Amino acid sequence: MIDWRRIDHVQVTIPSNAMDAAREFYGDVLGLTERDQPDSFGEGDTAWFRADDVEIHLAVEPSRERSRRHPAFEVTDVAAARAHLEAHDIETVEEPKIPGRERFSFRDPFDNRIELLQRA
Repeated sequence: MIDWRRIDHVQVTIPSNAMDAAREFYGDVLGLTERDQPDSFGEGDTAWFRADDVEIHLAVEPSRERSRRHPAFEVTDVAAARAHLEAHDIETVEEPKIPGRERFSFRDPFDNRIELLQRA
């Protein structure tokens, strides 16, 4: 059983030449606060914004074949959630480290990416 807590973030994808316009829209037009992202994500193809306690992550995705778009849900026990999914033969994938969060992702039967995480 998975003990769901809340949605943590949603990732939205944008074309490779749209980061400046995306920052203007999400920051200036929508009034969201851009925040620093972990060093493990590098520079240039992602930007993170905050709306209260939910984040919106923008990511460049030139190809739409296997999308990076996803919701991320906070759970109370990420290890138990992962074990539950793997017991049902669902493949799980390690994600880049984010300080203070343990996380992984998986694909639903329709190839939608879903991330589960637990805050430290």
